[in-house]
Amino acid sequence: MTVRKYLFVLGSSRPEGNTESLARKAAEYLPEGTEQRWLWLEDIPLEPFRDTRGVDKTHPTPTGNEQRLLDFTLEATDVVIASPLYWYSVSATTKRYLDYWSGWLHLPDVAFKARMREKTLWGISTAEEYDKSDSLVGSLFKTAEYLGMGWGGVLLGHGHHPGEVLNDALAMKAAKSFFQSAYVTA
Repeated sequence: MTVRKYLFVLGSSRPEGNTESLARKAAEYLPEGTEQRWLWLEDIPLEPFRDTRGVDKTHPTPTGNEQRLLDFTLEATDVVIASPLYWYSVSATTKRYLDYWSGWLHLPDVAFKARMREKTLWGISTAEEYDKSDSLVGSLFKTAEYLGMGWGGVLLGHGHHPGEVLNDALAMKAAKSFFQSAYVTA
């Protein structure tokens, strides 16, 4: 059996917020021995994304933080986007990370799209109101669909003030089984 490698991409503007708390709760229920890498995007900042396809049809060779994030993304079997709901979508740092995926699609010798097909995309988010998350969920789902990735779904929790999500009984219950579908064999 292949060891799964989860990349938790934390897109909150503050450390240890509700979304991170919910992600860590769900990760507690991953099988023992599952590899986990946790990245707070604020610690690995990216420059504004520049789409250069119209100029030379390729993306500039990644360096620095961009190269690190590309490597971490490609090493993972599962990418977990953990972003609070900001203005009905993912956070700005999360969106910038995903924008870079557009560039990575055009890197020679990387085969980004083909390699992403081997992965599963998951989402974890918190918001004050569940019914406002349609755009966030749709954005992540469409990303997985476009790249041919597996779709793990989105775990949603209620939270505004730090730690509030831990009192959301429905989210805590859902966290226990959120990643289980990755381990179901036919």
